[in-house]
Amino acid sequence: MNFVVNILSLGIPFSVALLLASIGEMFNQRAGIFNLGCEGIMAMGAFLGMLVPYSVGQGGATPGIYNVLGLALAMGVGALFGLFFGVVVINFRAPQGIAGIGLQMFGVGTAGTLFRHFVGGTQSVPGIGSAPIPLLSKIPILGPIFFSHNLLVYLAFLFVPISWYILFKTPWGLRVRSVGTNPRAADSIGIQVTKVRFQALAVGGALAGLAGAYLSLAQVKMFSDGIIAGRGFIAVALVYFGHWNPVKIMGGALLFSLAQSFQLAIQGLGINFPYEFAVMLPYVLVIVVLAFSKESQLLGPTALGQPFNREKRI
Repeated sequence: MNFVVNILSLGIPFSVALLLASIGEMFNQRAGIFNLGCEGIMAMGAFLGMLVPYSVGQGGATPGIYNVLGLALAMGVGALFGLFFGVVVINFRAPQGIAGIGLQMFGVGTAGTLFRHFVGGTQSVPGIGSAPIPLLSKIPILGPIFFSHNLLVYLAFLFVPISWYILFKTPWGLRVRSVGTNPRAADSIGIQVTKVRFQALAVGGALAGLAGAYLSLAQVKMFSDGIIAGRGFIAVALVYFGHWNPVKIMGGALLFSLAQSFQLAIQGLGINFPYEFAVMLPYVLVIVVLAFSKESQLLGPTALGQPFNREKRI
């Protein structure tokens, strides 16, 4: 029983970075923009998130304030990266896949360079501590699994129904879905396609930056060049896996993270087998699930990846 509880209690916080980044990417893709640069934005968010408490939080001020400032900075820069990506793919109509790879390389390279310049080597930060919910965290089995995490874990899962409501029950969500499905029809009824796509990219970038900051401030409480470890690309895959629906995306993020916590738990048991196979398990799982999820191509935004030019009939 303890083995199962450990897997579940680790899997939930492991899923938060993927969940936030995937929901951000969902808004991008719902608006018709395919952003492979999520990994780069997460890397910048991870560095900037820990930079504030590391550099200015060494004094006597309350560490929590600097954690909040670090999260805010990560989200702000993430939004700017999203807008920068929008200029490239919306205004200049560059191929979105190639531009996304460029953003990924730029973000990861910039974060690593700034880290070595301002920090120099691996340094830990106090980060965000756990915040067990009174009474609920004392419930046997359920308490350690669901109610003994840090505040960002609770907020991330609370954001799932909020993002669902925004996407499917608000005028802005309707505009996002319309410009990703039929931008010319949306334009014909007065929706500003370019404006809505920029807004979606800003939201997606902010959430990707927050996801990266979560890794450095709440999960590992440090920064390194490989901290993102492909999570940005997994987040993009989870959007397809979740059929562009926040609730299903949450399920995919939990599935991947439980596989990740399972491989860590297996290694902890000291079983004599190559640990590389356990490390591969979460990534192989995503590939297998996507390979058998044939509905994804039929359910996605029909204008995904297609540039929009209102002056040119395509």
